[in-house]
Amino acid sequence: MKRLQIDHLTEYRFGDVVTLLPHRLRLRPKENHNLRLVSSSLEISPAHGIRWQRDVLDNSVAVITFADPTNLLRIASAMVIEHYEDAPLDFLVEDYAVRHPFAYGAHDVLDLAPFSIPTWPGDRSEVMSWLVGIALGSENIETFLLLDCLNHAIHDRFRYEVREQPGVQSPGTTLAHGSGSCRDFAALFMESCRHLGLASRFVTGYHLSHADVGVGSTHAWAEVYLPGPGWKGFDPTVGVVAGSSHIAVAVARHPETVPPVSGSFLGQANLNPQMHVTVRVREVADASGPAAAGQGG
Repeated sequence: MKRLQIDHLTEYRFGDVVTLLPHRLRLRPKENHNLRLVSSSLEISPAHGIRWQRDVLDNSVAVITFADPTNLLRIASAMVIEHYEDAPLDFLVEDYAVRHPFAYGAHDVLDLAPFSIPTWPGDRSEVMSWLVGIALGSENIETFLLLDCLNHAIHDRFRYEVREQPGVQSPGTTLAHGSGSCRDFAALFMESCRHLGLASRFVTGYHLSHADVGVGSTHAWAEVYLPGPGWKGFDPTVGVVAGSSHIAVAVARHPETVPPVSGSFLGQANLNPQMHVTVRVREVADASGPAAAGQGG
């Protein structure tokens, strides 16, 4: 078990006073049998009201409304969690799904349909050509081996870059550029799985100690539905199966629908706010003794 502390600060500085419209925050980790939220705090200025909701995929969403005009929006989240998924490879896939390709059971097909339809259908030929080029997608291959090879192929063959631009690159763009951010790599992995008949979804959250992919941002990876264990995470940016160092906050069918902070404002047409984000993820001591520290990006 790991006990982790997550500190996430987002600031928007405006050149003039603006009126903030409602904002939606996705900062609270998804609790399940592997993850327990021990404590959390959320400090926001200016004066505001807060209403908690759950969206269609059961992600926690805080809807923030603001009372007064301001030139600064500050959102500071601090959480402590306990993560119990210490052996992410300790799972068994149902016999009929051990090798790819396979067909999901009739009782799962309907529920998995939204996660099986490509988000960028126009990129199918580029994605399939790339998969053939790395010798994936052929008949009679172990399902986990296919996913593991895909995970490492993206990690090993593409250059990580910090992209300040909003949004997610299409898989075709990532393939053409040979580079991308964590969210771009997750989208390529997810879309590749869907073209191979595997239900997949986008995950946004945090990761402990991966300074090689940048500090000061949230993280993204993908999950694939495997009969037996269920949704399993694969992180092509780091090249690992998601485990106790990955803290999922939100899942989505489309990568652009779950930003950590979203909203708008009313002000001068040419007003460009300056955004500053600081994220720190560190392991903290529990009853078993001291723990090492790390930073997440």
